[in-house]
Amino acid sequence: MAKKSQATWGGRFTAGPADLMLQFSESVSFDRRLAPFDVAGSKAHSAMLARAGLITAKERDAIHAGLDAILAEIEAGKFHWDTKLEDVHMNIEAALTKSVPAAAKLHTARSRNDQVATDMRLFFKHACAVLREKILGAQRALLAVAVVNRDVLIPGYTHLQRAQPVYLAHHLFAWLEMLERDRSRLGDVATHANWCPLGVGAIAGTTLPIDREFTAKALGFVDAKGRPQVTQNSMDTVADRDLFIEFAAACATFGVHLSRMAEDLILWTSAEFRFVDLPDEFCTGSSLMPQKKNSDSCELLRGKSARLQGNLHTLLTLVKGLPLTYNRDLQEDKPPVFDSFDQAALCADVLAGTVAGLTVRRDRCAAAVSDPTLLATDLADYLVMKGVPFREAHHAVGAVVRLAETNAVALDQLPTEEVHKVHPAIGPDWTEVFDLSRALAKRTGTGMPGPKQLARQFNRWKRLLK
Repeated sequence: MAKKSQATWGGRFTAGPADLMLQFSESVSFDRRLAPFDVAGSKAHSAMLARAGLITAKERDAIHAGLDAILAEIEAGKFHWDTKLEDVHMNIEAALTKSVPAAAKLHTARSRNDQVATDMRLFFKHACAVLREKILGAQRALLAVAVVNRDVLIPGYTHLQRAQPVYLAHHLFAWLEMLERDRSRLGDVATHANWCPLGVGAIAGTTLPIDREFTAKALGFVDAKGRPQVTQNSMDTVADRDLFIEFAAACATFGVHLSRMAEDLILWTSAEFRFVDLPDEFCTGSSLMPQKKNSDSCELLRGKSARLQGNLHTLLTLVKGLPLTYNRDLQEDKPPVFDSFDQAALCADVLAGTVAGLTVRRDRCAAAVSDPTLLATDLADYLVMKGVPFREAHHAVGAVVRLAETNAVALDQLPTEEVHKVHPAIGPDWTEVFDLSRALAKRTGTGMPGPKQLARQFNRWKRLLK
């Protein structure tokens, strides 16, 4: 049954929406979390209206006091949210109007279109700052593990096959690089969010004498020199959802990085590797098998990646066929964004907690990295230094590896005379190649896992993450 005409837009209608439509169209169940940003936007807007002479200073002050009281009520969990008022904006305005008559003027020169755009841009700036700090906490936890295990060597892998030796710290630094890019991406999103939408109205602005730059300054939408930044096209401002997509993409990429790290840790904790042990606090057991210790935090991090990717896909699909400007479909843009924020924040904390309690099994790492085939490429380099073309050297070392496998002996235990038959450039000193310290010391180029470069990276990360 249709109800009384809706108070905020019902003048055009003879009847209000059906109960089912109210249930279907409400968004306050999820957009209420925008309340702090909505109050900030309304205070800035009313201050601007007073400056423009559209309301009095007394009315402005009454509106501000009323908004502060409502926000305090919301934060205390005492505010009554009414789904019949659709969203966070109208709930706050309706409550304000009950106690502050001047609140009826608050929506002057403003639409919910530019209002929610402003709220969301404030949210994105906040969310990016929070996530950047949480990722920084995870990076610091990783760096601490690297510091304690600075001398530990492990096999590096390609195709999940042992490839070449690296310091464990070098592997962990690869994770730090991934997370640093995540922080950088979130910084870019915050920069893109730093443009004020207020004043563009529903689509074409207003004929009233407003000051958009004043509002932008009041809300902190300013550049590095403190100059106000306001959006430049009213239609694009209310239709644009690039920020939503960029934010979700940054969170999804972060999730993919987490998934890859988690997979490494899951492998490393298996009996076949046993390079590390994870803290009991972030693992669970089996309801049937009493010996089990499952790396659940890592498996869930891996699983959350799919959820974050799904949120991004939802937003891309939501926007792809919409004509300019605003369409009600866009109400569905917030749940995936909020979920991405919540899950990414939780994942960052879980990664930090899991890593902080991680124990490295030095004996297992040492046993694995003692495999001489990890230095087969160094033997090819040995031949190159003797003037052998690399392709020829590569083929020769491959034949040496096959010889070791055929004779069931370690690569460095083959008789020199047999190896010399494979290639005449292989001399009596060929086994020196299999000294791990020598092998790592020769890796001196930028980005390589040699001791000197590792020391540089320790200093770099300590500086970046302080």
